[in-house]
Amino acid sequence: MNRFSRMPFFVQLMLVSGAAMMVPAIYALVLREWDDARAFVYASVLFSSMALFIAIARYRPEGFEDRSASRDREGRNQLLTLVGAYTLLPLILAVPFSEATKDTTYFNAYFEMVSALTTTGATLFDDPARLSKPVHLWTALVGWLGGLFAWVTAVAVLAPMNLGGFEVISSRQPGQSEVRASQITRIAAAHERMAKFTTKLFPIYLGLTIALWFALAMVGSSPYVALCHAMSVLATSGISPVGGLTQAGTGFMGELLVFAFLFLALSRKTFTADQPRPDAPPLWRDPEMKIALALIVTVPLFLFLRHWVAVLEVSGDWTVGRALSSLWGGIFMVLSFLSTAGFESLGWEEARLWSGLQAPGVLLMGLAIFGGGVATTAGGVKLIRLYALVRHGEREIEKLISPNSVGGAGANARRIRREGAYVAWVYFMVFAFTIAAVMMLLSLYGLNFEAATIFTISALTTTGPLVQVAGDVPLSYAALGAPEKLILAATMVLGRLEMLAIIALLNPEFWRR
Repeated sequence: MNRFSRMPFFVQLMLVSGAAMMVPAIYALVLREWDDARAFVYASVLFSSMALFIAIARYRPEGFEDRSASRDREGRNQLLTLVGAYTLLPLILAVPFSEATKDTTYFNAYFEMVSALTTTGATLFDDPARLSKPVHLWTALVGWLGGLFAWVTAVAVLAPMNLGGFEVISSRQPGQSEVRASQITRIAAAHERMAKFTTKLFPIYLGLTIALWFALAMVGSSPYVALCHAMSVLATSGISPVGGLTQAGTGFMGELLVFAFLFLALSRKTFTADQPRPDAPPLWRDPEMKIALALIVTVPLFLFLRHWVAVLEVSGDWTVGRALSSLWGGIFMVLSFLSTAGFESLGWEEARLWSGLQAPGVLLMGLAIFGGGVATTAGGVKLIRLYALVRHGEREIEKLISPNSVGGAGANARRIRREGAYVAWVYFMVFAFTIAAVMMLLSLYGLNFEAATIFTISALTTTGPLVQVAGDVPLSYAALGAPEKLILAATMVLGRLEMLAIIALLNPEFWRR
């Protein structure tokens, strides 16, 4: 384990990928699908061997590492490694996918792996029957590993650099490491910190996945579908081998279980704590959780009242059962798209049919843009930034009423209302400009305004299933050409890494010796 932690970070990723390929290979052997088994076994052996050769060539005995020479380049190397992981690693992951799926191109397989690794869940295969069970399992497994990767890199790489949402609650500038973090960096390199936090977070991640797997299997889902959905829920990827929860056969109980586990994407404090102590405030007082609960309560209530008025005015055809189903569909959809998972509820279709109104796609896109919590698998802008802007707005209203009032609430609250709100607003602007730029690029290839908007927000917020429910008619990634797919794949990487990390790479200090 010590030697593994000292390997180059990308070599570690190659070894993990090679080992993960054996999971669908074994499953293919159980199903007697020999072609799929060979594709995954050969790819596993090939890339594991390549990783070992690179590790041997780069090996240095303990005590011979030149830490002082790489100290100044630590931040740059970390961000470059993350960019490489999301752009180059899918080239490896796509090999067994392409070999096992004969009726597709390698580029399409690469797009699928970028989508899975970034936990977007966008797929080019609208008919799940086109892919074999081992390939579906591989896609869900890559998405699950991508979720774990997002967890670990957030606390091991982005947090010390004050990126990924941590800049809102910190007094440092984005991309600037604090003294304590820099001292830690001098002791442990980035790949060693990654190994340390992986050892800490992986048991939690695995245990939660197994718990949801068994729970979904107990309420009526097949073990294979339950496993894929459990991995997709924990990673908020929305990947499904049967076309979504509506086809899983678990009904209301399955949606209730998924609903409970999606709360993990609203705040990192649901599964870990920065400084655990006996007098820690309850979870519902966490800023991200407060904003999320407010949205989960108010938005479905608004939708329910809108449907209710429409039914009474149009047809008057309503029952208590249909009303409750509609309300539950709204609640589930709000949490599903706020966490950027994108699972659809059976009650959502009931709500649409019951009210006679079209689905409010703009509202779902807005929820996906808000996103989930910092250092979680969710994408989007992040709730902590929304919280900072809300607090800043409240304070500005108070100053309009009482110009000489004192805000109070402590130094942390004042910092969030001032510096935190400023950084959050800058990020919102960068996010909006990115949406506009990607939409313009897609429009150059013939997409209309509505389609370009939905595809852009779906990719940038890592909410792939959004294209199925946001528009008047479902859209499909498979209908796009190669240039549009390439643009959206790059947008997925931007959405997962966040634009501030890319901007930090352009900092001249990162490239000075």
